[in-house]
Amino acid sequence: MLIQLYVRDFAIVRELSLSYEPGFTVLTGETGAGKSILIDALALVLGERAGSEVIRHGCQRAEVTAGFSLKPSQDAAKWLKENDLFGDQECLLRRVIEVDKASRGFINGRPVPIQMLRELGEHLVDIHGQHEHQSLLRRDSQRQILDDYAELEDTVATLAGHYREMETLRERLASLKQQSADREARIELLRYQVRELDALGLALEEIPTLEEEHARLANGAELIEGVQSLVQAIREDEEAALAQQLARAIGRLEALVSYDPKLAEIVNLLNEASIQIDEAGGRLNHYLDSLDLDPARLQAVERRLATVHDLARKHKVPPEEIPSLHARLRTELSDIENFDTSLGQLEESLRKARTAYHKIAADVSRMRQAAAKKLAKAVTAEMQELGMPGGSFEVVLTLLPEGETAAFGLERVEFLVSANPGQPARPLAKVASGGELSRISLALQVVAAGSGRIPTLIFDEVDVGIGGRVAEVVGRKLRALGRSRQVLCITHLAQVAAQGTQHVQVRKQIDGKNTLAEAVPLAERERTLEIARMIGGVEISKQTLAHAKDMLTRASA
Repeated sequence: MLIQLYVRDFAIVRELSLSYEPGFTVLTGETGAGKSILIDALALVLGERAGSEVIRHGCQRAEVTAGFSLKPSQDAAKWLKENDLFGDQECLLRRVIEVDKASRGFINGRPVPIQMLRELGEHLVDIHGQHEHQSLLRRDSQRQILDDYAELEDTVATLAGHYREMETLRERLASLKQQSADREARIELLRYQVRELDALGLALEEIPTLEEEHARLANGAELIEGVQSLVQAIREDEEAALAQQLARAIGRLEALVSYDPKLAEIVNLLNEASIQIDEAGGRLNHYLDSLDLDPARLQAVERRLATVHDLARKHKVPPEEIPSLHARLRTELSDIENFDTSLGQLEESLRKARTAYHKIAADVSRMRQAAAKKLAKAVTAEMQELGMPGGSFEVVLTLLPEGETAAFGLERVEFLVSANPGQPARPLAKVASGGELSRISLALQVVAAGSGRIPTLIFDEVDVGIGGRVAEVVGRKLRALGRSRQVLCITHLAQVAAQGTQHVQVRKQIDGKNTLAEAVPLAERERTLEIARMIGGVEISKQTLAHAKDMLTRASA
């Protein structure tokens, strides 16, 4: 979930640091105060496109930083691990926009392309409203929502495994059939290549060992000279040897211990150092005795390394990949030499893989059909309560063309909606009203609350065109959704704002010639005043304050 947002010199924000809590956070303020700027800033750090026009007037750069807490099981944490960016269950995103310079992005302190911010952002936050950063509009996300709702995650993962196996077998079979046309020539080439690599016999971890041995043998003279000089400095120089100097120092200090016992501890330390130095001298002597600098061995190692690198260049692979290349060529040779047997085995393996795939795919299709009806019915019911009476929600499953398969199954999933009675159902992406789309998103999130993958949801236009009872229903549903996900909502309605578990007010300040925005978390008294302002406008009466207190009391009951 989002825990911290820091914004500097962005739009009309000079500097802002805001902490977020779990649950349902509402952002309110007068029209034009800059509420959407916070969402714009968050969208920016999540990879939204932007130019230097977002930099505050008179400044050279804008900066946005967002901190998230993660659980290891969440998709965002898995993405970070896959990209070697995981940082102890925390995630810090940073975006810097500068005048006349390319935008820069950072994840956990490491510079990354903006595309990576966008990819990670899709696992962290879903913004519902006027922004494009909304997973619900993508068909793959719609299928994922349905599969999660139907509890199909493990089954679809198994299906994808069978699909990958099928594709691998198809590729091997196609390659084998193609190679059969010039079979004899290919066999001869492969036999030569395999014999050559057999003769080399390169083990998996042999190259680092060879390179280490070569470095030792090639620099033998320097090793001997350096170690001998050290042995002499430690032991052999009667006057200047380190061991002798240290022994004299210990003797002198021992004589002083009788004057001050505190020196005894230092004597012990020097004695330990003397033992260590003596041990080091002994080991250096042993190293010299055991150092084998056979010139013939050096030539043998150089020849082997040269052969390895020649073969690597010949096959156009790094030297360390020769063992795996060797294994692949052996497999290919075996397949071609035993063409009839290999062909039959591959065809049988492919048949079994295809049977297993289609069996699970049929189960997935059946469960998706059942879940689609259930999900459509539940979301349609939610829409009636959210100011869209007569509206309907549909989940359409469309079979792939005959003979076509995919890792996710045999059908595509698409969400259709009709916001008003009599209107034909259309894809979600073509729903014109941002407010309607936000409420449909809310309905869907409420129904699928327990299976949602994205931890933070933001609703920007959910209260457009509603009021009264519907506004209170929207607020209650957002609060309920906040029990399982982190929910942020910009709202103009007191009925929605009263349901928040955290309340942030966005204010516009005039600082000389500059107009600046600030965001302030509200305590109980300030929150009552803000709710009263939203109810009654500029003039706040006792009755308005009482109404505001009553709304807050009922919301928290």
